[in-house]
Amino acid sequence: MSHPSPPAAHDRGRPADPASAESAWDDVEILDVSSAPVPAYGSGSLADLLPTLAAGLGVPGMTPAIPELTPADRNCVFLIDGLGWEQIKAHPDEAPYLHALLGSSRGGTGRPLTAGYPATTATSLASVGTGLPPGAHGLPGYTVRNPATGELMNQLRWQPWTAPGPWQPYPTVFQLADAAGVHAAQVSSPAFQNTPLTKVALSGGTFHGRLTGEERMDLAAEQLAAGDRSLVYTYYAELDGAGHRYGVASDTWRGQLMYVDRLVQRLAEQLPPRSALYVTADHGMVDVPFDEQHRIDFDEDWELRAGVALLGGEGRARHVYAVPGAENDVLTCWREVLGEQFWVASRDEAIAAGWFGPQIDERVYHRLGDVIAAARDDVLIIASEREPKESAMVGNHGSMTPAEQLVPLLEVRS
Repeated sequence: MSHPSPPAAHDRGRPADPASAESAWDDVEILDVSSAPVPAYGSGSLADLLPTLAAGLGVPGMTPAIPELTPADRNCVFLIDGLGWEQIKAHPDEAPYLHALLGSSRGGTGRPLTAGYPATTATSLASVGTGLPPGAHGLPGYTVRNPATGELMNQLRWQPWTAPGPWQPYPTVFQLADAAGVHAAQVSSPAFQNTPLTKVALSGGTFHGRLTGEERMDLAAEQLAAGDRSLVYTYYAELDGAGHRYGVASDTWRGQLMYVDRLVQRLAEQLPPRSALYVTADHGMVDVPFDEQHRIDFDEDWELRAGVALLGGEGRARHVYAVPGAENDVLTCWREVLGEQFWVASRDEAIAAGWFGPQIDERVYHRLGDVIAAARDDVLIIASEREPKESAMVGNHGSMTPAEQLVPLLEVRS
């Protein structure tokens, strides 16, 4: 998604002379929180996929929330990390098989799903596996504050370690399916087998670790055939890694996309009878230029730092935790400094707008930032000292723009 380049840091609506602040802010056009394109929770988001498939398999308590999907006896979800809808559309030469399947998406409507907010891996995988939006499952960002300790917790790497069960207490759809007699299985990298994220988001049935993509495709097909009713999940991460490191405009990323295209075709050609394969993703990605106009450095910006106790989230989807008593001042400052390029909301405004879904559990409420900033333009809030690795990434994601939010639901049936 392309937007006009934002103004330079010193021109972002900030008056050079503090005395002229009042007149300068008169010209700032703050983005309305209600104008953010909220994910389609309850009808067309990642959180709705597994409950829909499980309902078709007769799992009690599951609701077919995506009405366009037709039930199948054997269902496989292949989640490709970082494969956004817009990226497939933009690369027909590198991904001819995937591109040819675009019309099959979402039950043949040719429409994508939305990832959910923020459009980031930990949040999306939890939404997929639990069938719940972020406000319920409680993984609402890359890093969020743990209200019990006051520390930032990285929910992808699970650092510092936190007891998984209390953090995400709901059963996964795989666990419910397994209890209902459905053959449930996950086929992924062996490195993910015992991680807390897998435990809270994707456990249930059996886990099968395989190193190569080809091995995963072959085993996923075998696991589909292992039951009269099957629910199988498989995953590939390296496309996302190439995007972060080199960008989605790079030859490295395009090479990964070509490989992914072959993997999908390999799995599709091995589907046992009465099967449906769904190819989806956790988010898309945007490349952000390396200059001060597009990368606003929190660690070097005294205005943005004022009154902030913790900076969470990631560059395009920030959770901002204020010093007690400074919440309104931080909201005002962030909105005035960034509000032409970011949707900047208070916690309650973001909840009321539905960013995290219709349900916000009490245990999740204070994990959300006092201020939440979601990028509209191709811009980041980096933190060069606190987050040196993340700040150096070319490709980024997290917000609600189509390039990040829209994910495929490509379908192949046998």
